[in-house]
Amino acid sequence: MLFAAGFGTRMGALTQACPKPLLPVAGKPLLDHTLALAQAITPRQIVVNAHYHANQITAHLANTPVSVSLETPEILETGGGLRQALPLLGDAPVFTSNTDAIWRGPNPFALLQEAWKPDEMDALLLCLPRANALGYTRDGDFLMDADGRLTRGPGVVYSGIQILKTEGLHAIADTAFSLNLLWDQMRETKRLFGITYPGEWCDVGTPEGIALAETLLESSDV
Repeated sequence: MLFAAGFGTRMGALTQACPKPLLPVAGKPLLDHTLALAQAITPRQIVVNAHYHANQITAHLANTPVSVSLETPEILETGGGLRQALPLLGDAPVFTSNTDAIWRGPNPFALLQEAWKPDEMDALLLCLPRANALGYTRDGDFLMDADGRLTRGPGVVYSGIQILKTEGLHAIADTAFSLNLLWDQMRETKRLFGITYPGEWCDVGTPEGIALAETLLESSDV
């Protein structure tokens, strides 16, 4: 599940007529950078959600095997959007990914796939040390213990990519909600885990982030 429904407000004028996932970075739409990484692990199905300028997202993916989950009339946030897309995705654990980041290093989806232990984990988040997160300005998202269990606090940065069991989504009453609600349930049962990405990652949430990402890609094999 690739999240592409947001408004991209931090991009200012750049997203007035174009959704953020279609903004060009190093010569191709931002969405396509993440889509290529996802396709490299040959998943059974890829779904992209769309709300803001949804017609452009739909047209961009029209001649691909990617399915689009339209969110109308209101945007559903990450949790609500994922729940709506479950008929397309199925009941098994899913990868979810933001579409506003650029990577330098090994394929992030492949790393999660190799580390996933469904008997122990309800979610496995790919995280980074603060020093490897370009364009990120906060203090971190999670504390990670020696076994990889996550708790809230200033520490590692969540990269925006994870593997997640989806059963808990059905018990949430809200229509639009963040996946943070599900993470908090998993944290309480000590089944929220993370692994550390060994490469670099760039947040492309602002116009300045585009320049940072293009500089990163100049020396990237991804």
